[in-house]
Amino acid sequence: MVSRSGVREDGADCRSVPTAEPIPCADSGSTDGMVRLEGGDFLMGSVSPEVFEADGEGPVRHVTLRPFYVDVHTVSVADFRRFVAQAGYTTDAERFGWSFVFRNHLPRKYADRLARTRAVVGLEWWIAVPSARWDRPEGERSDVKDRLYHPVTHVSWNDAIAYCRWAGKRLATEAEWEYAARGGLEQATYPWGNELAPAGKHRCNIWQGRFPHQDTAEDGYAGTCPVTAFENNGYGLYNCSGNTWEWTADWMSTDHHAQQHRDTRDNPTGPHGGTHKTQKGGSFLCHRSYCNRYRVAARIGNTPDSSAANAGFRCVRDI
Repeated sequence: MVSRSGVREDGADCRSVPTAEPIPCADSGSTDGMVRLEGGDFLMGSVSPEVFEADGEGPVRHVTLRPFYVDVHTVSVADFRRFVAQAGYTTDAERFGWSFVFRNHLPRKYADRLARTRAVVGLEWWIAVPSARWDRPEGERSDVKDRLYHPVTHVSWNDAIAYCRWAGKRLATEAEWEYAARGGLEQATYPWGNELAPAGKHRCNIWQGRFPHQDTAEDGYAGTCPVTAFENNGYGLYNCSGNTWEWTADWMSTDHHAQQHRDTRDNPTGPHGGTHKTQKGGSFLCHRSYCNRYRVAARIGNTPDSSAANAGFRCVRDI
């Protein structure tokens, strides 16, 4: 994942955007398209050999949650369009005037020209594309008319919080997100079990091929897929692995879980502050060779004003 922090702007308008606070209680939104989860005790985290130790996935710990509602799928482009139309909202990407786009999704000559000054050093497959935003995913000449039921992308944590406030909902804590994504399976690697492609069947939208040069799209998609693509998990949730990273409410810390006392594992909310918000689930760009983070316990962090072509969100609601 890439962050706006430290990126050369090259004249782009990057005014400071205030960071909104999460919603302390959100119980007024419609529960259409949501499922009720009863919560209770579950095992969070992982210490498997595939864990990225620096990400702070472990230790495995007992966590207890209250009941809550969760969206069965991520917020779609059509959902977000209704919000923008009714609330008159302007996203962070629109304020900044650019967002991160995967290089292979741009016309080659255009990508080559932009890459000279706007590619991310060390992650050159990411380019800060002028005018890229939720309804122009690859910049000014693109649109979303064929992607209305794909996940909305190029939305920051701030944007997700604004949508949640409008909808009378909130973002999940990391613990709630992981509990929901597990679908009732204890310590399984993925929302459907421990095998990535059981019986050779693809269960999520991730990268196949040689990253970042060629995506063979064996799973049917090179880029995002519809929000209800692939089989849902045991709780009825779609695409908890792959497709798009999902923002959570929690600040990111790599040692907070290890330092937590047992009595603070009742509805945990992460550290009280930080610079990055936690994201879960992986995306269509994840590949075992460099970013095996489409596992349920995996996590990354990004600054609250960052946006990219592979980041979205889903909502939860209090009961």
